[in-house]
This record gives sequence, C-alpha cells and structure tokens, in this order.
Amino acid sequence: MNTIPLDLQIVNALAALLLLLSFSMLSQRRIVSLVNLLAMQGLLLTVATLMVAWRTGETHLYLSGLLTFALKVLFLPWLLHRLIRRLEVYWDTEPLLNIPGTMLVGVLIVVFAFGLAQPIAELASETTRNSIGIAVAVILLSFLMMITRSKAMSQVVGFLSMENGLFFGAMSTTRGMPMVVELGIALDILVAMLVLGVFFFQIREQFDSLDLHHLESLKEGD
Repeated sequence: MNTIPLDLQIVNALAALLLLLSFSMLSQRRIVSLVNLLAMQGLLLTVATLMVAWRTGETHLYLSGLLTFALKVLFLPWLLHRLIRRLEVYWDTEPLLNIPGTMLVGVLIVVFAFGLAQPIAELASETTRNSIGIAVAVILLSFLMMITRSKAMSQVVGFLSMENGLFFGAMSTTRGMPMVVELGIALDILVAMLVLGVFFFQIREQFDSLDLHHLESLKEGD
C-alpha cells in the first residue's frame, strides 16, 4: 500500500482548513472577522505554496509564496481594515438566507463541487485529486457568499476568497503558474482594490450606506 509523503499530507490538511475557513465566512456577519478569515486563507496559501516549492524544487514558487504573504496576508487585509474604519462599516445586514440555510446550501455545494471536479481529478495524480475538489468548492462557496450578502465590503471579501480558491487549485495541481502570470494577477488585484475603494466612497457619499440594494433605486434616464 502506497503511503502519501508527509509534505503532501500537510498540503491536503491545509486544503481542508481552507475549506473550513470558507464555511466560517458563510456563517460570519461581522465584516472585520471576514477580513481576518481572509487573511488566514492567505496564510494557508503561503504555507501550501512553500510546501509545494520544497516538494517540486520549483524555485519560482518561493518567490510566489513571499508575494502571496505580502499581498494576501499583509497588504490586502490592512487595506480592507482601513476601509472598514474609514467607512464605519462593521456589520453586514441580514443575508438573503439565514445562517443555517446558507450552511446547508454550502454542504450541497461541496458535494456538487467534488462531483464537478471528478472528470478533471481523474486526469491528475492521485495525491492532488482532493485538492481539485476543494479548490472548486472554495470557489463556489465564495460565490455563494457574494450572492447572499448585500454589503459591498462582504462581496469584495467573497471575490478575494474566490481568487484564493483559483490560486490554490492552480498551485497544487500544476506546480504553480508562470511567475509573469502571477505578477500580472497580483497587479490586477491591486488595481481592482484601488478602484473598489473609490467605488465604496462614492456609494457611501451618495447613499450614506454600503448596502448595494440602494442601487436598485437608480432608474435609467432619470
């Protein structure tokens, strides 16, 4: 019977923790806690990237791990916390689904994600099949959080968590993307966050709230 190497066991454990953090986000209404959970996801991604770099010998993954730590653990959480304090948005409103209902839908999404990833997982190595399913589950759970929340800040956290799932899937199954691609994605995220920061202030100035339901009051041609 083949035994899974210790480094792969650690990567699989990190994948499971990443999925648990996605469930924690679904049950969390305090936006500050959402940002902290997002930073924890970034830390798990950093450790997973360094483990894959050590296992494969791909030196560019070490730089990718440092970039992930700087961007996802330090800079983006700092920027989001700063926006939360400036906008004084600390709690999300009641989601479209209550928390028990959201968690139940989340469990169904995880089952669906593993079924959806099965054809792809069959082409991958046996040790990375679970990572593919978990990556798809994290993406879909983040999308669920985006569509069930009304605060713009919560939806941005969901978007960033979705990107974490995409990054983990690419990193764990393909030994990482080319560095030029990772740098391009990092730059895109930074630009998107700056644009969203301006967008937040414009919504707050116009409606005195970050609840996106207020945008429904806008009528074309008025």
